[in-house]
Amino acid sequence: MLVFNAILLFVLDFYIFFSLRSTKIRFVREKWFGIVWWGYSIALLIGLFVSLKYNIPLIYRSMILVAFFLTAVSKFIYVLVLAIDDLRRGGIWLSRLLSVNPKKSVEDNLEELEKPLPETEDHSNKISRSEFLLKSGIVVASLPVFPLAWGVLSSAYDYEVRYQKLVLPNLPKAFHGMRIAQISDIHSGSFYNKKAVLGGVEMLLGEKPDMIFFTGDLVNHVASEMRNYQDIFAKLHADLGVYSVLGNHDYGDYFYGKEDSPAKRRNLQKLIDTHKVMGYDLLMDEHRTIKVDNEEIAVVGVQNWGTGRFPKKGDLKKALAGTEEKAVKLLLSHDPSHWRAQVLDTDVDVMFAGHTHGMQFGVRGEHYQWSPAKYVYNEWAGLYTEGHKQLYVNVGYGFLGYPGRVGILPEITIFELVRA
Repeated sequence: MLVFNAILLFVLDFYIFFSLRSTKIRFVREKWFGIVWWGYSIALLIGLFVSLKYNIPLIYRSMILVAFFLTAVSKFIYVLVLAIDDLRRGGIWLSRLLSVNPKKSVEDNLEELEKPLPETEDHSNKISRSEFLLKSGIVVASLPVFPLAWGVLSSAYDYEVRYQKLVLPNLPKAFHGMRIAQISDIHSGSFYNKKAVLGGVEMLLGEKPDMIFFTGDLVNHVASEMRNYQDIFAKLHADLGVYSVLGNHDYGDYFYGKEDSPAKRRNLQKLIDTHKVMGYDLLMDEHRTIKVDNEEIAVVGVQNWGTGRFPKKGDLKKALAGTEEKAVKLLLSHDPSHWRAQVLDTDVDVMFAGHTHGMQFGVRGEHYQWSPAKYVYNEWAGLYTEGHKQLYVNVGYGFLGYPGRVGILPEITIFELVRA
């Protein structure tokens, strides 16, 4: 990915740099502009390499990644604008090529092809189409910088508590009104503000839930990322327990590779131990019976199971074995695609998932929500129902890649179980 990003950035740089040099903008022809342009790109790539390969403070790593992300997005948008003009110019040149007159001499045809492309009737008083696109493209490309920067400065830790009632026809009377908190996708390796993270945990505890669910992705890559945040998340406790499952990032595939290795197994064991130390009951394809006033429901948890390229490690059949007589079954499964692929064919009442992050970008209101995530996942945020079966997708507590959120705030969900 580092090599790919380096190549991509330099391709964009060359294309934009020489397009700007072809304009009448004076300062882009100055020597200092070239030094600044290429110096910034090289410094950014060096910073990216250092942030990914060496253990530098998270605040500096995040600053580098933010700078790279904003730069790449702006340049990519600008390239799209430039491509529009190049396609237009290329179309004119191609039409001329196809209209070559065989009766004319080669010299005459070449002269026709080499004529300046039509821009305006009077070049002295009006800006050409190409000049307009080049200059307006700078404005268009800079627009995403402001909301993306705001998403880092304001929204990355702007935790939102969302309340959701879950109506369950078979819910035992003793569980009516029970409150369950859910968080997902902590991604501790991305954090750089312990005080803000602690603030979110305190918000959750202030809701006084009876149970807490964590639906996977404790880290980005390796278990050691939790070293500075383990004490914070260990504060999560509830009278009926804290239950957790693993997500696709927890297995170390993105650091050690997909193949098995002793180092990868040790890392996974350290992550499992971290759950235990924090007081989380990690469910590895198993269930727990929750008993209140001699009435029972089942909390079920599976390892990650996702469609496409994501790990299919969970064994739902094994996890549900022994729950046949339970009135209600609540399932923790990280990836929402598991719901349609397997869970709907079982008697699970509600599945709790995460994984999507809502792509950390979009709009989420009371009656309307949109994100690019909807084009990837059938269920990507909030509550979904099919018959009496329900799925809730939490958009995550942390962030990954882009260290911010635009419109899709980090989420703490509080559920109230309601007997139909």
